[in-house]
Amino acid sequence: MSDDRIISILVVDDEIQICRNCLKILTSRNYHVEYALDGLAALKLIESKKFDIVITDLNMKQLGGMEVIARINASFSDIIVIVMTGYANVSSAVEVMKMGAFDYLPKPFTPFELRAVVHQAVARMELRKQQEGLIHLHKHKKISHQLIGESTAIKKVIKMIQKVAATDANVLVYGESGTGKELVARAVHANSNRKDQVFFAVDCGTLTGDLLSSELFGHVKGAFTSADKDKPGIFKLADKGTVFLDEISNTSTEIQSRLLRFLETREFMPVGSAKIIKVDVRLIFATNRKLEEMVKEGQFREDFYYRIFVYPIVLPNLNDRKTDILPIAYFFLKQFSEKTGKNINRFDEKSAGRLIEYHWPGNVRQLKNVIERAVILCENDQITLKELPLLGEISEIDEMIESIPKTNDELKSLKKKIREKAVTKVERNFVLNALVRNEWNVTKAAKETGLQRTNFQSLMKKYQISRP
Repeated sequence: MSDDRIISILVVDDEIQICRNCLKILTSRNYHVEYALDGLAALKLIESKKFDIVITDLNMKQLGGMEVIARINASFSDIIVIVMTGYANVSSAVEVMKMGAFDYLPKPFTPFELRAVVHQAVARMELRKQQEGLIHLHKHKKISHQLIGESTAIKKVIKMIQKVAATDANVLVYGESGTGKELVARAVHANSNRKDQVFFAVDCGTLTGDLLSSELFGHVKGAFTSADKDKPGIFKLADKGTVFLDEISNTSTEIQSRLLRFLETREFMPVGSAKIIKVDVRLIFATNRKLEEMVKEGQFREDFYYRIFVYPIVLPNLNDRKTDILPIAYFFLKQFSEKTGKNINRFDEKSAGRLIEYHWPGNVRQLKNVIERAVILCENDQITLKELPLLGEISEIDEMIESIPKTNDELKSLKKKIREKAVTKVERNFVLNALVRNEWNVTKAAKETGLQRTNFQSLMKKYQISRP
């Protein structure tokens, strides 16, 4: 556990040798272990002492495992129950899982199997504890725009932000798409002495050379055909503030040259003007590409690269900081719950576990989109796997792939099911994402996807998608 408390385990079995073996195996891993030889004795211990995990046999002479599970669920729901039995069969396994048992351990089992299932139970305890803390924050803490997480990787980023914020040094943020580069830039600005001044974010990847030059430096009337009046550039408007230039790797060498001169002098001339304007602007840059490689290939100016490469901050991928996934998910859950007027305050254990297990190729941005979609779909006070169709269906396909057919007919049937499931997943999310992007305007969504409105509506009907 994260608070370093020793995990307390109770083993319940009418065979004393099994109890002693479990005690020996588990105490070697620094667990506190006690045992009881029947269900009645176990319940007396549970009432008098605090146990985190109960490992119980199903078939005992005095009060069997089923009754023990029922009493624990009724009065001690925070205890995680693991069932072991020599009468292992599918029906009994299903029955105890329905009653609330965490896992099922058929006898005989190896020390490795016992330790593995207990380790999984401890992980479930950690998840529950984290959930409880996050639910409390979700209910009582106001939405903020700070970087979220307690992982070593994100703490390092936060420390670097705190060090550089008070200076005027150029900052270069590296990170894959969706990792939160603009969030870092905003955090630098918010912790600087410019925090009360304006912050401009510019995506250099969406503007052509001439348009970007006009946006940044401004232009005067008559500078080009459509310039019917003077236009102040972002650098002039951002005087005393901060400008964030995202995807700087997408700029032309001509723009890089102008930016280099601006960095050296903090002076510029609007397009079509001979008047020099001097401003006090801090620049923060970001990219998802390796600029040093672009320099070697002649795609990026070397002198400009060294001018902006003063204080690099490297953002980790979301998959590299698993412990931050749930806190970020709860941040977005609160944000979108308030936005939609819904009272959704938690993820159930299965959906929380799935969020942590998923590999998140789209990083924080993908997580944000998944939570927004889940909130739209949710009709009660908690998110379940039903509201995470993308993550849930991927897992279902993976399970199909892991199953091994015995005959050619079974192979053909399995391949058909996998194809159908994959198509269903892609098709449903195709429709749902189009609707979300177009604020549930069916006509716009159909037009954007290139479908006739009637065909788009047919897909909505097929997957039972309706405006929330």
